[in-house]
Amino acid sequence: MLFTHKPGDKITLFFTVKENDTAKFEAVEVHPVYATFALGRDAEWTTRQFVLSMKEPNEEGIGTFLHIQHQSPALLGQNVKITAIFDTIKGNEIICNFDVSVGERLIAFGSTGQKILKKEKLKSLFDSL
Repeated sequence: MLFTHKPGDKITLFFTVKENDTAKFEAVEVHPVYATFALGRDAEWTTRQFVLSMKEPNEEGIGTFLHIQHQSPALLGQNVKITAIFDTIKGNEIICNFDVSVGERLIAFGSTGQKILKKEKLKSLFDSL
């Protein structure tokens, strides 16, 4: 693992809420807003940018946790800003916090964990299941 980031480093990505991002279960729309599961996917992708810049070619990242506090809806077509904040490294686990907003309005906040492991270790783990 390359130690290229320090606590407080930030990465920001932008997403537009699309039809396939809305809250649906078994093909039935519950609300025409940014679903928590879609928000989680995009938040994890944003924090994963740290992993991608830190892992070596023979390594890969794997998620360990995702925590989301959803505060306000984001509507279909709105532009969402997700800022990942590098928090700490615990062994080979990268912990990040994130904030999600539409304009000045806070949509959500939370944290993620992702471990960087050797690819052969991951393959062995998956093969053993």
